[in-house]
Amino acid sequence: MKLFYTGPAVNAEMLVVMLEKHGIEAKQEFVDTDGESEDLNRDTKVLVPEGEYDRAWRLFYAEREDEL
Repeated sequence: MKLFYTGPAVNAEMLVVMLEKHGIEAKQEFVDTDGESEDLNRDTKVLVPEGEYDRAWRLFYAEREDEL
């Protein structure tokens, strides 16, 4: 698995759902395992399979030419 994103849990959860809708099995982990699990601002990592990293990156970070 390769690190794809680090940020608030609320964003990470949404990202995982969106990746899974595109057929990419993502996993999320808390950065600090001692924090409260209900905290939506808690730093969270999203990991994707290495073979899917480039496709995931294009889906969410590549510039969208159709938006010009």
